[in-house]
This record gives sequence, C-alpha cells and structure tokens, in this order.
Amino acid sequence: MSEGFFVVLEGPEGAGKSTLAVALGSRLRAAGHEPVMVREPGGTVAAEALRKELLHADRQWTAEKELLYFVTARADLVGLVIRPALAAGKIVLSDRYDLTTMAYQASGRGLPLPMVSWVNNAATGGLRPDLTLILDVSPETGSARQVASGKSQDRLDREPLDFHQRVAARYRAETGPGVVHLDATLPPDELAARAWSALLAARPSLAPASVT
Repeated sequence: MSEGFFVVLEGPEGAGKSTLAVALGSRLRAAGHEPVMVREPGGTVAAEALRKELLHADRQWTAEKELLYFVTARADLVGLVIRPALAAGKIVLSDRYDLTTMAYQASGRGLPLPMVSWVNNAATGGLRPDLTLILDVSPETGSARQVASGKSQDRLDREPLDFHQRVAARYRAETGPGVVHLDATLPPDELAARAWSALLAARPSLAPASVT
C-alpha cells in the first residue's frame, strides 16, 4: 500500500467500538496487513496518563478543562503515532477521534461549537479520517450492555441520561464524505461484516490477494 489509510470508530458508551476494533484488526491481519491500533484518549505515555485522570470516577472537572485535556492527549497521539504511521503507508484504526469531542464536549457539555472546533483543529492539524464508522445505539441500550458486561463505571459513564442522549443525537446527525453509520444492535459478527464491507468499499486494495 503506497498511502496510509485512517479509519476511526465512533459512537456512544456501550456501542461496541472496542469489540469491533478487535474484529477489524483480525480481518486486516488475515488480509495481510499490519494495522496500527490506537484508542482515545491514550496511545502515548502522556495521553495514557491524561486518560487515567479524565476517566477517574472521583475527579471533578470543568467542561473547559475536560476539553483541553482531551485535545492535548489527541495532539500527542496524532503527532507521535498517527501521522508517522500514515506517512509510512500504514493503516491506522482508532477507537475514537475528533468527532468524540464534538459529541461529548460540544453537544453533551454545551461548550460553544466554534471553540470546540478550533481546539480540535489545533490538536489534529486538520488531519481527517479517510473513513469514520459510527456505531449508533441508544443510551439505554448502551448502559444496559455495560452493566451486563460488568464494566466499572468511569466518570463519563456516570453522567445523567440527558447528557448521553445529547451525545447519541450528535452522533446520529453526523453526515459527510467518508461517514458510514452502522446499527450497533446487530449481532457482533454481522456488525463486523458490515464494517469490513465499508472498509473495502472505501479502499478496495485492502481485500486479500486472490489465489490463482
């Protein structure tokens, strides 16, 4: 592959992004690729430290401080991992990216859209995904999944239902080039198959070489 391919998984809490990331990573490796797998916040020493603080259930944050910590983590990940990998022609598969900030800090927290957009762009240097897969699920279903899985609730999980409803609505409203919505209530295998089809439609060269 001569050029990098940047794929982002987005969606509300409990949508199944991490599970889908594992499935897509396996399919890519089976097709002969070595994807660079990252998550947000995280992926670098600094970003993982920020993740621990941001998600700590007992921490108190203003919306503005939360925004700045999230985009600081993103800037470090983009500069140290994502851009170099893409420049080397690699596939980058990220669990969350800048749309998360638009959903959580702009729509969820109610921060001014121009401010959130500006800091997002500053953190990424304008780097856009080639493909964004949005896993749509209701907050009620997402929360029930987390309870069933035994996941301990982090600070964002504990936000009230109306916060998560605003986040989910922002995700559902996202449109544009490279944006594909997927029904996160589908069985995991079917969801992975549809996501894989979306990857192949966006970059046909990802398909395994045919055997002759």
